[in-house]
Amino acid sequence: MSDSLVLTNARIILPEEMVEGTVHIAHGRIDDIAEGASSAAVAIDFNGDYLMPGIVDLHTDSLEKHVMPRPGVHFNTVLAAMAHDAQIISSGITTVLDAICIGSSLRNPERNEILMPMVEGIRTARARGLLRADHLLHMRCEITDGRVVEMFEPFATDPLTRMMSVMDHSPGQRQSPDLEKYKKKQLSYRAFEPEELDRAIEELIEASRTLGPVNRAALIEIGRANGIPLASHDDETTDHITQASGEGVVICEFPTTFEAAESARAHGLAILMGSPNIIRGGSHTGNVGAAALARRGLLDIVSSDYVPISLLQSAFALTAEDIGYDLTHAIRTVTLNPATAVGLTDRGSIASGKRADLVRVSMVEGLPVVRSVWTEGRQTY
Repeated sequence: MSDSLVLTNARIILPEEMVEGTVHIAHGRIDDIAEGASSAAVAIDFNGDYLMPGIVDLHTDSLEKHVMPRPGVHFNTVLAAMAHDAQIISSGITTVLDAICIGSSLRNPERNEILMPMVEGIRTARARGLLRADHLLHMRCEITDGRVVEMFEPFATDPLTRMMSVMDHSPGQRQSPDLEKYKKKQLSYRAFEPEELDRAIEELIEASRTLGPVNRAALIEIGRANGIPLASHDDETTDHITQASGEGVVICEFPTTFEAAESARAHGLAILMGSPNIIRGGSHTGNVGAAALARRGLLDIVSSDYVPISLLQSAFALTAEDIGYDLTHAIRTVTLNPATAVGLTDRGSIASGKRADLVRVSMVEGLPVVRSVWTEGRQTY
């Protein structure tokens, strides 16, 4: 960690305004913000580039793809964590809640098998100083899995666990209201026999009906007892949001309809969507688009979901004329808003006393490009 650092001649993105000036860093924290350039010999000249807070990503599936790059192929989890971290830090993400799934699915039947190795890979890499971003855990709990509560319990008191979401990916609702589309998607992932797929779908729907409510209630109770910020997932209806709000959920993750997002806003839940949705111009599942929500003022947080490099790009995309966010508002969706939602009050903005998690961004042919990254005042990229 650097004892002191001066970054000057930068366009500094503050929570409510942008100023041209200098940021002084001492002992890993932001010490002072001053307008104008510094003449200090040790100052790093940004030449007018943007200086923004380090990105805080609440939901990325990237780690799982490094651990299991192909179905049935398992990679060393420490090396996978390092490869994942390199992708994260080069995307300007200085704090990441690695999304760890508890509970298997039709698409990913091996998830329970890789659960503990994935987490241990992160723990070992953290302990050995091999990671440059701050890696925390977002435990994604599939309520149709009969063992989900049992498997989550060890993480309930884990200091790395900073978020928990409850999910139900059974077809006919939420992310997959169209059963025929769901079947076609599953067939594209795995070679099911038609009878095998029909049977698996029936079992999943039955598990949603019988196990789902019991598991959800138990998980919510454990999460609340341990002060873990809670998220609902793929909310589709007003009833979904009413239930989530009554349970103490604070984040509505990937609402699939305008109805759900509007209800989330009315109930005071932070609305989270994925950056690939913004960049692609819509949801890959055919549900409501993130940009469409933003135009109605129904977007608070953007996460990388499955493409870390898209997160910074999506923030700048929100400043497009047809969406209308100013740059400070857009940057808050990937920095201060997610940090606040999960209680990380020491980061997410450029302010005196905050962690010196900072990103230098240049515009290259209209695209924001990460030039340098500092984590607690130490250059990590």
